[in-house]
Amino acid sequence: MSFQRPPAGPEALPPEIAFLLAEGVDGRLLVRAAAAAAAAGTDAATALMNAGLIAESAYYAALARALGAPFLDGPIPFGLGLRFPDSLVAGLAPLAPGAVAPWVLAPRGRAIADLLDAAGRVPGRVPGRAAVPAITSPTRLREAVFASVPGQVADHAAHDLRRHSPERAAAPEPALRWLLVLALAAAAALCLCAALPAPLARAAMTAGQVLFLAMATLRIAALAIAAPVAAEAVAPLAEADLPVYTVLVPLHREAAVVPDLLRALSALDYPAAKLDIKLLLEADDAETAAALPRDTLPARFEVITVPPGGPRTKPRALNAALPLARGALLTVYDAEDVPDPGQLRLAAALFARLPARTACLQGRLVIDNAGDSRLARAFALEYAGLFDVLNPAFARCGLPVPLGGTSMHLRGIR
Repeated sequence: MSFQRPPAGPEALPPEIAFLLAEGVDGRLLVRAAAAAAAAGTDAATALMNAGLIAESAYYAALARALGAPFLDGPIPFGLGLRFPDSLVAGLAPLAPGAVAPWVLAPRGRAIADLLDAAGRVPGRVPGRAAVPAITSPTRLREAVFASVPGQVADHAAHDLRRHSPERAAAPEPALRWLLVLALAAAAALCLCAALPAPLARAAMTAGQVLFLAMATLRIAALAIAAPVAAEAVAPLAEADLPVYTVLVPLHREAAVVPDLLRALSALDYPAAKLDIKLLLEADDAETAAALPRDTLPARFEVITVPPGGPRTKPRALNAALPLARGALLTVYDAEDVPDPGQLRLAAALFARLPARTACLQGRLVIDNAGDSRLARAFALEYAGLFDVLNPAFARCGLPVPLGGTSMHLRGIR
């Protein structure tokens, strides 16, 4: 896309970026962001930052100057009432008595234009007055909250589901206890079979064999069920109709694949203004953290370090980031994934067409290094059987479909 000239003045630009002309920002970049925002049906500030046309910290520093408000870019002295995730969802947190302002604000989206409009309508407002909230960037606010209340974050990630929906949470008992119970049950079953009369023992053994045969028959029958492997063709949504999409990528000791991962995520064919990509790190994974170029990543990428806590699992890392997801749709990728660039658009179009009760779509997974070793070939065969045969057959028959743990797309997050 090319442009002949920058706009003549701020009135030609959306208010959330027009003030940047006075900051010396190239008008051509602002026009480009305004055009992208108009096409995607979003605000120009998000389009500008998510495309990497301006650094997030630079934008919010300029916004603070335009509002005549203090800008907090270092440590943030929080006051009483700071809560995770509420303060981050609201983008507003209390400051300690005696701070530069009573509150710190990290506005997003169209709220920025409303804030600028409100500031311009307040007669006699004196820049820097205590009644004006301080401004910070969403990333800085999130980092400061995680640093100030790491225990709250870790507790929410590990226990919030059990507190609010215990029927959906995994049992708190250690896995070792369940393994011991299973071993004792198996031993008891063998002893019982040995003590049974011969006819009953043969009946029990026959029942076990029938169950095994039924499972094998189901897998063989799946080969004969005509079911499409790929999603059916569906009309794509217009950019303005595409929802915001959150992509969660948990990382643990994945420094070697970070460059390939960032290339794959950058290649996603989806409006940058509507992408919310969160890279999740463990607190002690310094190697992966060092491999991520935080200073040069566009604002659509957010690097979140999960506070220490237990259990150290992928679900815990996802739980820490889930309350911060801004998308109406969400997917999870693993660090080694190379998603098809059109996967998000296809999922969005399918969700728009499918009934509201359809909560999840599972992408087809393919192992691409089958030639590396026998183990890799075994994984490739297993994945081909599951995603090319079993899952399509189960879906065709209306049976439950096992999820892969990656490339699964959910809706109803926001």
